[in-house]
Order: sequence, then C-alpha cells, then structure tokens
Amino acid sequence: MRLLIVDDHAILREGLTALLQQLGPETEVLTADGGASALDIAARRSDLDVVIMDLAMPGMDGGAVVERLGALRPDLPVIVLSASESAADVRRVLALGALGYVPKSADPNTLLSAIKLVLAGEIYVPPLMLNADGDSAAPTSTQAVHLTQRQREVLTGMSRGLSNKRIAQELGLAEKTVKAHITVVLRVLGASNRTQAVTIARDSGLAA
Repeated sequence: MRLLIVDDHAILREGLTALLQQLGPETEVLTADGGASALDIAARRSDLDVVIMDLAMPGMDGGAVVERLGALRPDLPVIVLSASESAADVRRVLALGALGYVPKSADPNTLLSAIKLVLAGEIYVPPLMLNADGDSAAPTSTQAVHLTQRQREVLTGMSRGLSNKRIAQELGLAEKTVKAHITVVLRVLGASNRTQAVTIARDSGLAA
C-alpha cells in the first residue's frame, strides 16, 4: 500500500508516517509539504493508493488541491485530515471529490479505519455531521451543488439506468471507485438512493 501525506508541518508528517506504517509491513508512505508538490507526486506516482491531506496550507487552498487531484487522478481517493470541525468544510470537500474527512482531534485509530473504509470503496464522514444543525442540509439548488467532472459523468450513467459495473466499464474506473463517487453524489444532492438522486439532478438541470 502506498500513501501520500500532504501537510506543511514536518512534525505532523513524521507522526502520521509512523501511524500509517501500522497498516502493515508493505506500507510505503510518501510526504509532500504543500499542494503543488502533492500534485507533482500524484502525477508521477501512478501506484499511489490514497492521499491524506490537510485543508489549511500556505499557497494553494486545500479545497483546490482536492479538486485538482480529482481531475488529475480520478481513481485516487483523497481523505482530508483537518483541524476544522465545521460541517460546512466537511460538505465542501466531499462535494469537491474527497472520499473522507477526519478531524485532527479524532483518535489515531479513526484515521486508520477511515483509510480502510475508503479503500473498500466507501466514504468516511465524521460523527460531527450527525450533530450538525439545519445549516448542514445538503444543497438543492443548481448553484449550490458542486460535483467534480467525474462525479457528473457517474451521475449521467445513473440517469441512464446503468449499473455500477457498466458505469465503471464506460469510464474506465474500478467498480468500487464508482460506488464511492455515487455515495458522494447522493450525499451532495441530499438523496437517500439512486432514484431520488436522479430525480433531484433532473429537476435541477444536472442530468438529462
């Protein structure tokens, strides 16, 4: 397993490296001190399995890095590890394409569990979202919804009634990656299932 840590604090990178090596003897951990170097590594290393990155870093905004990683490597899962416990930040990065959000205040085992969950094709959302107030409701207007290009392509496949397997074949993705994208699409649209997601998307002009 090959993981990339992106954080501007050297001490945190070192601590995370030691933690992630608990995932097994075959685990290789790479590090980057910012968004630009992270994008460079992701472009060069096609064998990366997951990226764990901070949200607040000097230079390129973390959200922008998540979005650009999604465009560069749509097959590469991204987990945000942030000091922010704002439900709005969680929603924003999930909408931009991240497949997990772990507060830095969480127990170290939470991050390990989140990584395993994301690699299994699921999405990790922190418990703080369960206690979010009404402001945390998913956006329903076209202007408020932000889906990556890949998520829109998956949504188009959903609107055509295609199975996860068929969508994966058409887009050249792993089926578990398609499943993860669908999970994000449902959460962003505030839908509980595929049918409802397609209905919302059509009503808002996001799908034909």
